[in-house]
Amino acid sequence: MKLQITAFGIAKDILGTARLQIELPEAATVAHLKEALERQFPQLAELKSLAVAVNQEYAPENQPLASSDEIVLIPPVSGG
Repeated sequence: MKLQITAFGIAKDILGTARLQIELPEAATVAHLKEALERQFPQLAELKSLAVAVNQEYAPENQPLASSDEIVLIPPVSGG
């Protein structure tokens, strides 16, 4: 399945774009997505945290994904 990813902050900088399309098997989960992205963009693995939101809600690692999902990468936030 093809997934559309939107990235913010440092995640966008690492990907080199705010929007990315990635192809994963039909039974893919958030964990599979993060693994695939870290293989393609090793700097993502160096982030202290990388949250994934699916359809405007933070998603657990075991959440299944669908090609119709709105997926957003949310990097750690700094500042005060």
